[in-house]
Amino acid sequence: MHSSSPLDSILRVPLVCAPTPLQYLPRLTEELRGPRIWIKRDDLTGLATGGNKTRKLEFLMAEAQSEGADCVITAGGTQSNHCRQTAAAAAKLKMDCHLVLGGQPTDVALGNLLLDRLLGAQVHWVNPEQRVATMDQLAEQLRTHGQSPYVIPIGGSNSLGTLGYVAAMRKLHDQMRQHDVLFDTIVFATSSGGTQAGLMLGARLEDFAGKLLAISIDQVPDDDSDVKFTEHLRETAAEAANRLGESVDSTDFEPCMNYDFLGQGYGVVGELERDAIHLMARTEGVLVGPVYTGRALGGMVQLIREGDIGADQTVLFWHTGDEAALHAYSKELVHDGSA
Repeated sequence: MHSSSPLDSILRVPLVCAPTPLQYLPRLTEELRGPRIWIKRDDLTGLATGGNKTRKLEFLMAEAQSEGADCVITAGGTQSNHCRQTAAAAAKLKMDCHLVLGGQPTDVALGNLLLDRLLGAQVHWVNPEQRVATMDQLAEQLRTHGQSPYVIPIGGSNSLGTLGYVAAMRKLHDQMRQHDVLFDTIVFATSSGGTQAGLMLGARLEDFAGKLLAISIDQVPDDDSDVKFTEHLRETAAEAANRLGESVDSTDFEPCMNYDFLGQGYGVVGELERDAIHLMARTEGVLVGPVYTGRALGGMVQLIREGDIGADQTVLFWHTGDEAALHAYSKELVHDGSA
């Protein structure tokens, strides 16, 4: 087990049911004829159906409390897993929660949007490009009414939130020893980048020698955005390292990105995602989501079938948890009353 580290001195509120399970997937391994496939179950973090954002919120909500905040503001899409988990954390910690969602109000609340309502969040609808500005404006309005808001960035993806996945990588290192397993590749979904930056830093601190393969969910691989996103990952990881007193330069990180599975865009379920969701459900009884984990799993499956991930490898699929959104995608996932 680990001795104490600078991470232990960072303010943190316990929200995660940790450690989340590390499990071997024998039927999926057999179906794909190797490699040996394991799963890290961050769909079971425990807060309002779970997910990766809860790890970030342990640190973000602790800072909110330390600053005397009585409400939190964050933003995302209509089916934002981050917003759902933030609403749950706020309810648990007796804070108001304001969610700035990009899109239009719906007649029926399904999936994460239903859970947002059940958790007591106040929803503000705006055009997606206005989300960040609206959060700042809303914070000013709340201050004028005597409240003390704390603004959480989209996805909780700043250097503080990133520490959640530095801690997760630390726990994984212990679990690998307990299970006597070494991973050649860890595959996961990436979008706002906080999880990826945390895994990058955690891997460096734990001397993880394998490959961290991020499947892009919405980052487009043109030169400008790729450079911008890669630089964001490097800077976020370096800033998180500085919080821990580690002398690390942003150029020390080299993100491994795959942009081949963007399909028709963010939140659009196609054959890749649909087949992956069915495959995992029917081989292992595990649900993956329509936006993030379904796309990342579909990408991993294709890379295995094409031989880019070899049959002799041992691979970990890091399930970051977005299956609560499945109910909002029934038309895309089930046809004529049957799958």
